[in-house]
Amino acid sequence: MANPPSADNDAVVSPGSQAAPARYRIVITTNGPFIVHGQPPLVQQFITPDSSGHSWTYRTGQRFELDEPAALCRCGHSQHKPFCDGSHKRVGFDGTETASLQPILDGAKVFDGPTLRVSDNPDYCANSRFCDGHGSVWKLVLRSDDPQTAEYVLHETHHCPSGRLLAWDVASGVPLEALDAPELGLIEDPPSQSSGPLWVRGGIAIQSADGSVYEIRNRVTLCRCGHSQNKPFCDGSHASAQWQDGLPGGPEA
Repeated sequence: MANPPSADNDAVVSPGSQAAPARYRIVITTNGPFIVHGQPPLVQQFITPDSSGHSWTYRTGQRFELDEPAALCRCGHSQHKPFCDGSHKRVGFDGTETASLQPILDGAKVFDGPTLRVSDNPDYCANSRFCDGHGSVWKLVLRSDDPQTAEYVLHETHHCPSGRLLAWDVASGVPLEALDAPELGLIEDPPSQSSGPLWVRGGIAIQSADGSVYEIRNRVTLCRCGHSQNKPFCDGSHASAQWQDGLPGGPEA
């Protein structure tokens, strides 16, 4: 799959992804908020289980209008979420970025099946649990010569919001990614009684506070609770902290 030029000369575009138009950009500020350019849609996304209780799809909630640019909270303490109200200064938020600038595939394990393979970098797990929807994706891929099982593999990998999981066609070596339009999601996770990360979709460039640009990917999750040890990315800490954003319809409502 050929990737179009990225919005930044130095940015790497991950296989199976494409860069969003240059007007879309998220800038990480030092110990402060995300600065969002381009006014992408910002919508609550509720993790919704199937009849067996496994994460299976998303339900949309409230939409928020963005200024140009807009400042979104990443310390978890704003009283005006999802927007920043300066609380990061009051609480002494340490937003030091600890994540690697290396491509996500550099740290990924590969699980091969007869027709599909799955690449998996667990450092980017956002604890959304779609990987277990109709069985563990790592076991399902071993039976990917069955068409229904292959569909489950594709569904589970693409619903993984962080992009930790990516499905590939074994015969061609091509990643099987359904490309998203540029959009931001506020993940809400009622089953875990927590609010999740900022879901960045559609190849929006993310610029570090030092000016570096992270690999451009179709699916990325950014920490907005302030607890992640892999900042700016989500590592699932919101679930163990049972962090809640207090937005309409959220877990605490």
